[in-house]
Amino acid sequence: MSADAAEQAWDRIDSWLGAHAPATYAMLNPPAPEEEIAAVQRRMGVTFPPDLVATLRRHDGAHEDFLLPTHDRLLGTRGCEERSGFLRGMLAEVLDADDEEDDDGAYWHHHFVQFASYDITADGLTVDCRPGTSFGAVGRFFDESGTDFGHAPSLGAHLGDVANSLERGLPFQGGRTWPVVSDGALEWDASEHAHPEWGDPSDPPPSADDASLPALPPRGSEEPLRAVHVRKLGGLGALVATLSRETVATAAARQTRRLADETGLARYPEVAAALDALVGGRPVELTGTGPLGLRLRQVRREASAHHDGVRGQAVTCLVLLLTDLPHRALVRTADVRSRISPDWRAALHADLGSPPLPPEPDTAFWTTLDNPAIDAGRRSTGA
Repeated sequence: MSADAAEQAWDRIDSWLGAHAPATYAMLNPPAPEEEIAAVQRRMGVTFPPDLVATLRRHDGAHEDFLLPTHDRLLGTRGCEERSGFLRGMLAEVLDADDEEDDDGAYWHHHFVQFASYDITADGLTVDCRPGTSFGAVGRFFDESGTDFGHAPSLGAHLGDVANSLERGLPFQGGRTWPVVSDGALEWDASEHAHPEWGDPSDPPPSADDASLPALPPRGSEEPLRAVHVRKLGGLGALVATLSRETVATAAARQTRRLADETGLARYPEVAAALDALVGGRPVELTGTGPLGLRLRQVRREASAHHDGVRGQAVTCLVLLLTDLPHRALVRTADVRSRISPDWRAALHADLGSPPLPPEPDTAFWTTLDNPAIDAGRRSTGA
């Protein structure tokens, strides 16, 4: 929990943000005054770990647009005091006043300090300031269940993991979020793991008589693509909504090929041949009893058995493309790839032909959109 570990981690984080996400870097506050850090500790009656002091010396919290990988906002000196004080009040409602100092920390403790807040609820990252072996450990407070430690042995180690994730473009602590930059701003998107290793592509497709094969969705069974789904892509969504159908179809084929490569779906010869044809602009026929359809039904069944929802989604994306729904296929593919590939935005922009990105579209753009492939009604936009 040394100050050096936190300072080195912040050097790396600040450097990466300055180079790759300047809009997010600008959301970090300047250092907290030394006297304010000391005063807060006196008022709270706790001693901050050296790495928390070092963090406050670097940045006295951040604006709401700067989030840690856990989607918590970094708090400054005043925020630490206010949020921790609020939780002390919650503790007093849970325990008798005489028992507060004897609490073992299963819910909250007088010597816990919340240093990052989820804001929407009372949840947030917490550091243990109790003297002893647990001093400096990082955990998380949940307003329904209390405090759970084990996230990191120290704040310095936690910040080091943040720096590693940023520099390597990998999920934070091998978990469910990873860094994605759009228009100079950092977002921690949900992440999943693709498992391309399972399945034997040399196996022949199953027989059409195999009653255990799931059916492919019938043509026309999909709900209309709503604008609310496209607008999640921001400026890229505006491109998808306004570029020609042919351009969208080409991009959808390229995106689906990327997804099939990433998930292992493209290892199957029937799928690879279909993707080669689609990327080349050639039509492909899909029937539930043809070699391609049987292979996709087999993969869907095996993906369920392997609990591999990502490859199962890849099958769905390919079926959408094969049933002549390029806009829907493209949006669905972008959604899946946003969870498995940190460069999905750049790849999508390239597959759309790299035209200039328009400004972030507003509600009026979507409600007046004239594209028969996208339902732009008021109900779909939330207007």
